Amino acid sequence: MIYTIKTVVGRENIVADSIAAKIKTQGLSIQAVVHPEEIRGYVFVEGDLRDIEKAVKAVPHVRGIMKTPIELKKIQNFLHPKKAEVELNVNDLVEVIGGPFKATKGKVVKYYKVKREITIEPLEVAVPIPITISVEFVKILEKAKK
Repeated sequence: MIYTIKTVVGRENIVADSIAAKIKTQGLSIQAVVHPEEIRGYVFVEGDLRDIEKAVKAVPHVRGIMKTPIELKKIQNFLHPKKAEVELNVNDLVEVIGGPFKATKGKVVKYYKVKREITIEPLEVAVPIPITISVEFVKILEKAKK
């Protein structure tokens, strides 16, 4: 069965890592721990409910366990990585289309193909502080000249 763990938003990976560590050290009957990046505040765990309760006990940032199992088909589309539609390059101009930096325009300074993340320097600010975001949240405004 797959159960949902409620977490503090932004701390999902810490919770998933802590649960994974407890699985190894305590030999719990848990098959999988998943945190889809698109779903904030939740981690999905496949296993026996009693073992999941043991795994999350005293883990920081856990808000609780939803005792009703979730069906796999409800989270299936989050389990497959999405392909980038357009290839990004360093020096491309992009606009952020989602998240806390929505409508920010910037220049790509790094592109992490494996992680599917980019680091941009915002254009319309006095001090450009690099921002690292998923490629899912940007659209290309202008390709870099080669």
